[in-house]
Amino acid sequence: MKTFNELGLNEKLVKGLSKKNITKPTKVQSLTIEKILDHKDILVNSETGSGKTLAYLLPMFEKINTDKKDPQVLVLAPTHELVMQIANEAKSLAENSGIPVNTFAIMGEINIQKQIKNIKTVKPHIVVGTAGRVLDLIQQRKLKVHEVKTIVLDEVDSLVTRKGEAIVEKIIKTTLRDRQLLGFTASLDEKSESFCDYMMKDMEIIKATDNSVINPNITHLYIYGDRREKFTNLRKALASAKPKRSIVFVNDEVSIEVINEKLNYHKYKSVCISGKMSKEARKNAMTAFRSGKANILVSSDLSARGLDIPDVSHVFNLDFPLSKNEYLHRCGRSARGNKKGTAISIVTNQNLGTIRDYKRQFKINMKAVEIKEGKFVDVDFTKLKKEAKAKREFKNKINS
Repeated sequence: MKTFNELGLNEKLVKGLSKKNITKPTKVQSLTIEKILDHKDILVNSETGSGKTLAYLLPMFEKINTDKKDPQVLVLAPTHELVMQIANEAKSLAENSGIPVNTFAIMGEINIQKQIKNIKTVKPHIVVGTAGRVLDLIQQRKLKVHEVKTIVLDEVDSLVTRKGEAIVEKIIKTTLRDRQLLGFTASLDEKSESFCDYMMKDMEIIKATDNSVINPNITHLYIYGDRREKFTNLRKALASAKPKRSIVFVNDEVSIEVINEKLNYHKYKSVCISGKMSKEARKNAMTAFRSGKANILVSSDLSARGLDIPDVSHVFNLDFPLSKNEYLHRCGRSARGNKKGTAISIVTNQNLGTIRDYKRQFKINMKAVEIKEGKFVDVDFTKLKKEAKAKREFKNKINS
């Protein structure tokens, strides 16, 4: 594998990376950096935690002309949290490398006049934003894109949903014809591929995944029980795993704050993020979680999409994910970089068929476990199902 120098990055960037103990490229970085420097249009499929953000930021730092004061790179991301994460990564890279690249984050729910004023003050080379607000500012002629040479679609599969596709297309069409278009995702689907093929000049797909797109450093466990036992099983799993930092996923946005309150009632240090919360409340929750004041984050799939919190050791699926892509993204919140992680799913009867499918599709071992004396132990699943059925029948008999 080539070094960062051999991939065409200058010494300032290499030294800047070394300050964060990054000394050699990840697989996705080694496969993409040279192509991005060559101004190729690429669609990249790589597992979560594999270094996708730096895969596009590093060549952008190489290409940006810092003497110019207009935006040259536009990065679109689906959530506020991911926008801030990318912007912070770019700012950190500028600080560590000493390359004077300015980055500015644009999101909805923030006073638009304040954002317009700050754009003029910062004079960003890189703009990172959510698609709706970016398009608003372009259409109001407050965000100039005539110098934008590269557009990055981060988590492209989330960006080009039914509502988002037209917005992203409009943004792309406001820029120069010879612009470069880059798409990155951990879960490549037909819609993303079709959209990028339509918008890109000569699309090349790069798959930086192994046979399984799930990080092999993740252990997969599941705890079987009745629906009414789910929260109790979650509490037992948290007590047994003793995670340094963990994310609890639920499917229903309405349930997020309820689950968070229950966890805090039981003396856990928990915070939550949801689409219903204000931007300020979400920001405060993420600050508490990143700093360690809280060690549990309760979230839906959308809110946690793309989040990179290095010390997340465990992911708990209180509700089993509705699709294989969501299972993939949830698991990927742990085991960032070369670290190990664990995904624990709280499941009921209706999830068992899906578990068999995921085992086969992802080529992973998902072990059934139960908790005895505070420890996870393997179970005879046939026996477990019979016991659960007998317990249900006994309760129904008493209640009838």
